[in-house]
Amino acid sequence: MDTDVVVVGAGVVGLACARELAARGHDVVLIERHERFGVETSSRNSEVIHAGIYYAPGSLKATLCAAGNRSLYAWCETHGVPHRRLGKLIVAADADEIPKLEQIRAQAEAAGVTSLLPLTAAEVRRMEPHVRAVAGLWSPDTGIVDSHQLMASLLVDAEARGIAAAWRHEILAAERAGAGYRVTARSGEETATLECRAVVNAAGLDADRVAALAGLDLDACGYRLHWAVGRYFRIHPRKRGLATHLVYPAPLGTHLGVHLTLDLAGGLRLGPDLAYLERRVQDYDVAADLREAFFAAASRYLDGLEPDDLAPDLAGIRPKLQGPGEAARDFVIAEEAARGLPAWINLVGIESPGLTCCLAIGARVADLLEEST
Repeated sequence: MDTDVVVVGAGVVGLACARELAARGHDVVLIERHERFGVETSSRNSEVIHAGIYYAPGSLKATLCAAGNRSLYAWCETHGVPHRRLGKLIVAADADEIPKLEQIRAQAEAAGVTSLLPLTAAEVRRMEPHVRAVAGLWSPDTGIVDSHQLMASLLVDAEARGIAAAWRHEILAAERAGAGYRVTARSGEETATLECRAVVNAAGLDADRVAALAGLDLDACGYRLHWAVGRYFRIHPRKRGLATHLVYPAPLGTHLGVHLTLDLAGGLRLGPDLAYLERRVQDYDVAADLREAFFAAASRYLDGLEPDDLAPDLAGIRPKLQGPGEAARDFVIAEEAARGLPAWINLVGIESPGLTCCLAIGARVADLLEEST
């Protein structure tokens, strides 16, 4: 074997997996098709540290988010990663949305999140004078993190533990080879082959494609991804005082709605929206003509905002397992021995709260790999 484990993908989850595996004594090669880490989903999101509020009790999203919230705050403290535990309001804009808040609180408590506090309209207004609501929920354990610095800290730690990173390498093929796997990757006009005992597929938007390279039937496994773009608008600095906490509307279906987030510099932005894509796009531009829709969504709960306060900001693509109108799906974190691929671990559909869960996912992957031997 050339190495013990190949990790495919250097987003925040792949980095966390590589770091955890190296910490447990594995030789690791990290393969990334871009020239640096976190180019796609990991760097194009709200950078929120979630508390585990919205996920079905017992699901991977619920259990890993609860564990990930604690471990991520601890990591940021010990590794000097910029972050703030600033808290989040979830608000009902009218009386019809109050039952949704009650449902969220009950589900969160069933999943072990007991820190949510119900708020009256007056209490919401005292916390955020520009937020208009008939009721709210307060999540004190929600925060924000500098995702770039988080990923950099994971890479530094992983490299200090001896991992090798192969940048600008795109995986082309994977096949069984003796007791392990032969992985082929391309960089420019050249190809390279590695033999390894185990593979961790943390390829994000390409996780289904990488799973298929190993011979899995995506539809039979339920691994086929649907790509959905989420776009953001930046609020002009003159309106920086509109909020000091994260503010989320009562969610609609599987989408959390256009919410108000802060960055570590105190800037405000709205988003993301949700639009499924028929094909993968490389263009992350945000169309200015979406301004009115974002303004209308935010104006349901936020006073003092004008359309001219909004400017197009970033966009990101989410790897979703559910298609349009379908029920939310849980993460896939699967060791595939039952499908003839021992020590091959697929991470598919790792969308939100994947950033929050990254360290907990890394620990789970390392546990699965150890159990497979």
